[in-house]
Amino acid sequence: MTFRRVFVLSVILAAALSSGRAADSQPLRLTHTIPLPGVSGRFDHFACDAAGLRLVVAALGNDTAEVLDLAKFKHQKSLPGLSKPTGVLVLTETKQVFVANGSEGTLRAFDAVSYEPTARIGELDDADNARFDAAAKLVYVGFGNGALGVVDPATGKLLHRIPLAAHPEAFQLEANGPRIFVNVPDANQIAVVDRVKKTVVAKWPLEKWRANFPMALDEERHRLFVGCRHPARLVVFDTDKGVSVSDLEISGDTDDVFYDAKRQRLYVSCGVGFLDVIQCRDGDHYERVARIATRDGARTCFFSPELDLLFLAAPKRSGHEAEIRIYQPQ
Repeated sequence: MTFRRVFVLSVILAAALSSGRAADSQPLRLTHTIPLPGVSGRFDHFACDAAGLRLVVAALGNDTAEVLDLAKFKHQKSLPGLSKPTGVLVLTETKQVFVANGSEGTLRAFDAVSYEPTARIGELDDADNARFDAAAKLVYVGFGNGALGVVDPATGKLLHRIPLAAHPEAFQLEANGPRIFVNVPDANQIAVVDRVKKTVVAKWPLEKWRANFPMALDEERHRLFVGCRHPARLVVFDTDKGVSVSDLEISGDTDDVFYDAKRQRLYVSCGVGFLDVIQCRDGDHYERVARIATRDGARTCFFSPELDLLFLAAPKRSGHEAEIRIYQPQ
């Protein structure tokens, strides 16, 4: 563990201990807030460089990506001139930052040290979520009326297009298998893609639920967690059988869900102004153990297992400036 990371974690621990016994029962404790004055509009997704103690968030409504220094808990830099930025990636090994731009249909690459632009991959209409396949060293990006684009980050080339039934939202890659699980809300399904064959190999229908946007994966226990907005439910799928095994109520307008394997918990950020904490009990029993008030429109978050921290984007609302809230799981 690096000195910088030890220092940061010791600061967080000291803040947590000084906050008193009253908050001990809460599964999440707010430890820091980083203001983003001048940033307006809604946020989309995050990326975290845990080794470099750096966080990047797509400020979609502001047409910027905001870079935060987690060693000093302050705003570091703004990347301007973007066009409806949505998904972001930080590739530590190659020192690259990627930002998907929905309005112009591109995936832009930046040098992660100088932040100078290095590549611009086009033909990705309505570019959205982006994920990195660490084993194959490829970037996947959802786009268009229904496709996953496969990009070589080393050359900046779009290598393949994997057709889908409609526009993809969140998707998750298996680390120990070839599958990608893709939310396709307009088709009311989860598409299962074989990334070796580069084709859809299964479609899991969502018969009772609509607007399946966020997704998290517990690969070890073969469970896929899907956040739906209509009705507001968290639906749990068995990834071996392709069927739902449980569902429970969550707060409305969710856009991100993350699984904390250490505590067997789920964190669900919801735009109606709450952060839901779901505890996984024995078998397929799940319980909402906390409903933490946040801010209207705060529907995107990011959990870093390496730093053991949860980040929440709170947009500018009712005279309050935009900010990033940092929570420590208890």
